[in-house]
Amino acid sequence: MSNFFMNDRKSLINDVIEGAILTTPYKNLARLDVDSAIRVVVRNDWDKNKVALISGGGSGHEPAHVGFVGKGMLTAAVCGDVFASPSVDAVLNAIVAVTGKAGCLLIVKNYTGDRLNFGLAAEKAKNLGYDVDLVMVSDDIALPDNKQPRGIAGTALVHKVAGYAAEQGKSLKEVTQLAQQAIDATSSIGVAMHGCNLPGDGDEEENDRIAAGHVELGLGIHGEPGVSVLKTHNSQKIVNTLVEALQKGLKKKDKLALLINNLGGVSPLEMNQITKELAHSGLKNAITYLIGPAALVSALDMKGFSLSAIVLDSTIEEALLAEVEAAGWHPPVKFEKVPLQKAKKITQKVKVKSSANAEVGKVVKIITETLVSLESELNKLDAKVGDGDTGSTFASGAKDIQQQNEGNKLPLNDLSALFTVVGDRLATVMGGSSGVLMSIFFTAAGQKVAEGGNLAQSLLFGLERMKHYGGADLGDRTLIDALQPALEALDKKAGDVKGASKAAAKGAKDTASMKKANAGRSSYLNSNSLKGVKDPGAVAVEKVFAALLEIKG
Repeated sequence: MSNFFMNDRKSLINDVIEGAILTTPYKNLARLDVDSAIRVVVRNDWDKNKVALISGGGSGHEPAHVGFVGKGMLTAAVCGDVFASPSVDAVLNAIVAVTGKAGCLLIVKNYTGDRLNFGLAAEKAKNLGYDVDLVMVSDDIALPDNKQPRGIAGTALVHKVAGYAAEQGKSLKEVTQLAQQAIDATSSIGVAMHGCNLPGDGDEEENDRIAAGHVELGLGIHGEPGVSVLKTHNSQKIVNTLVEALQKGLKKKDKLALLINNLGGVSPLEMNQITKELAHSGLKNAITYLIGPAALVSALDMKGFSLSAIVLDSTIEEALLAEVEAAGWHPPVKFEKVPLQKAKKITQKVKVKSSANAEVGKVVKIITETLVSLESELNKLDAKVGDGDTGSTFASGAKDIQQQNEGNKLPLNDLSALFTVVGDRLATVMGGSSGVLMSIFFTAAGQKVAEGGNLAQSLLFGLERMKHYGGADLGDRTLIDALQPALEALDKKAGDVKGASKAAAKGAKDTASMKKANAGRSSYLNSNSLKGVKDPGAVAVEKVFAALLEIKG
C-alpha cells in the first residue's frame, strides 16, 4: 500500500512546486515558464544588478531548496526528480533567467550528479558570456577521512550567509569567498532509526535495514548507509554521540550557531526533547544561537535528525541574523538558560473540622458500602460496553470516603463542607474522567448549599455543572439518565426517596434500549454491541437509591 498522498507520480514534482508557490507568505516566487520538464522556481522581485544565487538538486528535501528562495537567500532553485539531480538544461535555463552583469554563484551539495550537472551548466553559461562561479557544500563529518564529504543540512546555512552577502551588493568574488568561508566553518552529522520511503507507481514497502531498537549514525539524506549502528533509542545517549563527533573539529574557544534539523519523520515532541539534550550537552558553553528544531533539509519521511554547527565570526553572525523573505528559513534564537518565574504553589486541599451527624453518617455508610459491593458486577457490565473498570473506579472513591467516615474525619453536620470534602477526595483517588466529573458534581453542590440551596437543588446544580463540563446529557446513555430523574423527583417532593429510586430504576432500564451512546467509551461502539445492556454508571445510581430506600423504609 502506498505510503504517500499522491495523485500522479509523473507530475509529483510539478505539483509540489505549485503547492509551495501558492503558500509562500511573501508572494515573491514564480515558476520559470519554459518547459514542463524544466522545474525552476525564481524570485519574482529579483534585481539583476546583484549577484544571483542558484542552488538545487533532487526533490524530497523540502523545504530545500524552493523554501530558501527569496530576499536575503536564493535567487532561484532548480528541482530535480526525487533524490535525482536536475538536468544540465534546467540549471542553464535558471542561470540565464536570473543572471545579470553582477554574475551568478551556484551552491551545490557535494554529490556526483549535482557536481557534474551544475558544473557543466556553469561552463555552458560561461560560453554564453555569463560570469558564473560554483561552490560545493561538504559539511558531513560522518566519514572524517572521506576526500569528498557529502553536503547535507549545513547547505541551508551556506545559503543564508551567501544570500546576505549578495543582498548587500557585494561582488561575485566576495560572495563566493564568504560562501566558501561558511562551508569551511560548517560541520554536520545525522542519525536515524528508520530510513525513508520512496514514492512510486506501485506499492511502497519500507525496506529498512535498521534493526528495531537501533539507530544508524551518519546515514545520508538519500538513505545511504551510515558508518555505524548504536543499540539505543535514548535521546541523551544519541545526542551526546553526535556532539562528541562535532567537537573533534572544533576549538574550545569557538562560538557556534547550531541547526537542529528534522529529517522529515520526527515528531515536534521528540525534536524538543533533542533540543533539551543539546542544551545540557558538551556543546552547551559553545552554543550562541539555535536554529530550529525544524525540517530545513529533510529526507522525505526519514525518522531521524541531524545537527549542523557553524563557527561564528562577526560577519557570519551578522549574516545569519539578517532578516529574509524565504518561507523555509527559521531565524536563529539566542541560546539562553530557560527562564523561571517564581510563583507560590496553589493547592485547594480542603481543610475542615469534622463533626457528627448520625443520620448523615448512615447515608454515607450505605452509599459507600453499596458502591464497594458493586465493584465486580459493574466491571462485568462495563466489559460489555466499555473498558471494564467502572466498578473499580467507583469502588476506589467509595472506599476512601468510607474510611474517612469510619475514622470520624468527615464534617457530617455541615453539608456544604461535606460535599466539598467528598469532591476533593474523589478528584484525588478516583481514576480517569469519572473522578473529575464526580468531583465537579459534589464541589458545585457544596457551593450551592453554602449559598442557601436545599439538598435537591444543590445536587441538581452540581449535576448541571457536571453536564456542562463533561458534555453529556439525558439520552446520551450515561449515569445522568438515572441520576437526573432521581434528583428531579427529590426536588419535586422533598424526602421522596421512593420516587427517586423508582425514577433512577426507570432511567437505568431505558439505557438498555438506547441505540447510541454519545459520551464515554461506549460512544465508540455500534448499536448491536449496546443492545440490551444497561449503562454501568446508571446501574450504580439505581442501586444506590434502592439501598437508600431500604433504610428509609
